[in-house]
Formats: sequence, C-alpha cells, structure tokens
Amino acid sequence: MTDADTGAPEAGGRAGAVMMDVARLAGVSKQTVSRVFNDQPKVRAETRERVLAAARQLGFRPNPTARALVTGRTRTLGVITSDATSYGPAATLQGICAAARDAGYFVSAAPLRSPDRPSVLETVDRLVGQSVDGIIVIASQKSVARALADAPHKVPMVTLDHSFEEGTPVVTVGEEQAAHQATRHLLQLGHRTVWHIAGPPDSIAAEGRIRGWQAALRDAGAPVPAPLVGDWTAGSGYALGLAITRHPEVTAVLAANDQMAMGLLRALNEAGRRVPAQVSVIGFDDIPEAAYMIPPLTTVRHNFAEVGRSCLALMIDQLENPPRSWVRSVIASDLIVRTSSGPPPH
Repeated sequence: MTDADTGAPEAGGRAGAVMMDVARLAGVSKQTVSRVFNDQPKVRAETRERVLAAARQLGFRPNPTARALVTGRTRTLGVITSDATSYGPAATLQGICAAARDAGYFVSAAPLRSPDRPSVLETVDRLVGQSVDGIIVIASQKSVARALADAPHKVPMVTLDHSFEEGTPVVTVGEEQAAHQATRHLLQLGHRTVWHIAGPPDSIAAEGRIRGWQAALRDAGAPVPAPLVGDWTAGSGYALGLAITRHPEVTAVLAANDQMAMGLLRALNEAGRRVPAQVSVIGFDDIPEAAYMIPPLTTVRHNFAEVGRSCLALMIDQLENPPRSWVRSVIASDLIVRTSSGPPPH
C-alpha cells in the first residue's frame, strides 16, 4: 500500500502519478481526489465514496500526517467513558465506533480511572495530546460533567445526558419520560403505587429516572415511597430486594437498570414472592439477557446504537460547519412488555 503526501500544493512524483490513477478509475479530476484526501467539505458524498473506493482498489493511502498539517485535523475523535464494560456505555461506544468508521474517522477510547476531577482532566489532557479533533463523553456522572466544564482545553465536545458548560451539545435518551411511561404502565395495571430501586446518587441518568417515576406517581395521586438506592449491580438489586420482601404490601417495583432487576428477581424468588402474580418488576436498558430471565423481564429499551450515531453526528456537525446554537438531541425509548409485569394480586 502506498503512502502519499497529499498535503503539498502539487503532489509530484510517484504520489502524483498514483493520485492520477485514482482520478481515472473514479472518473473524476485530480483536484477532486486531492479535495477528498484533504477532507475539504465541498465534495458530494457519492463522489467522495467513489474516490475512496478507487483508492482502496489501487492500494493508495494518503499520508495522515501531511493531511493533518494542511487541514489542521487528524480525523481522530476521543471518547471518554467511565464504564466501558456495562451494557449501556459499551453499546453506545460501539455505536460511535461504527458511525465514525462510516464517516472516515478513527476513535481513541479513554476509560476513566475514576469519575473525579483529577482523573477527568488528566484524560482530557491525554486525548488533546493525541491531537484529537473532538471529544465525546459517555460518562453520565455529575462529577464528570462539572470537571469537563473546568477543562482548560476547549476542543469540541459532545456529552451524554447533561453538560454544565453552555454550548456543549448533549445527547440523551429522555430518562424522565421513559421512567414515567414504565411507572404509568404499572399503575394502569392496577397497582396502588410503585417502589423504585434507583441508581447511584451521582448518576445523571439515575436522577432523571427518579424524577420520571415520582412524577408519574404524583400525576396519578399515588403514594410516593422513598427510593432505594443501588449501584447498578445485580448484587445491590439482590440486597435491596431482600429488604423489599419484608414489606408484603409491595406489589410493583421499577428497577433503574436490568442488572438490579435481575438481583431483585432472585431475592423475590428466594422469599417465595411470585413474579408477576404477587410482585411485578420492570427494568431499564433491555440487555440481551432480559428476554431470557425467569420470567422474561419487562424493561425500557434504549436505542444505544442510535445514541452513538447521534453523538457522532453532532460532533461532525461541530467540526465541519460554523458554530451553531446549543443542541439537545433526545433519542426515543420503548417500553418492552414481557411477563414480569401484570395486575396486582387480588
């Protein structure tokens, strides 16, 4: 495969000859080939793809260092995540990587050692040192959002759920609306109220789900129990589930994610509380295992792939277009009704 300096005003010698071959194969001018490889925006998408396909066929690869010197861009994006192993962040990261690949960008993922300020600033500094064009943050903690607002490097950013910095585009799945819908589903089945196993206090997503759950109960004039706070793990759902089994009046529980719902299901099973005949359970995220739990779990399905694509689209919009007004992109969620939810016992 040939490396070529496409950044020179006139690419001469072997590189120029190869670029001419690419132009002939793609049916375009040599100047169009140069514009494509220098990431100039005024090239039609189908023309760009035809040039790139011809270059791949001929084994031609533009020199990224020379291109970066001309364009000021490396076509590399940093992604900060606080938990790359949990389903939601991992699926979102996968969506970003797939969309970045289709758009001709590389992704440098940087998991945080801790969601505190020193770790966040260190991670931003490391990505800026790699000359990334922009940073996408899929860590949904308030401490991370506050630290990003204080980051000295003002590279373009897109964040998940919330930002404390005015002007930073945000992508969210509408946690309040989703929790409201799930709670209303249980109330419409006839439950007097719904208990809630919440996520950790620093989580912006968990906070939104609490607000949506509470709003649905208040809208229906139902009692609002105190939320039980977990940490997203099945272990915390199990421990809180054991506490719930000591309250025979509980007939419905909304867990803030499917892992905690899984732990809750085990605790209810061990206590002889049948689901859904005696207690209905709803989770969040629709992890791949949710449909195979006993019983299959009713849950809120977030379109994490679309979240990733939206993050990438907002980032490219910042990079390729003049500054625009602040954007908040809301990705719709769906309530997936399975057999873990049903009417209350008579």
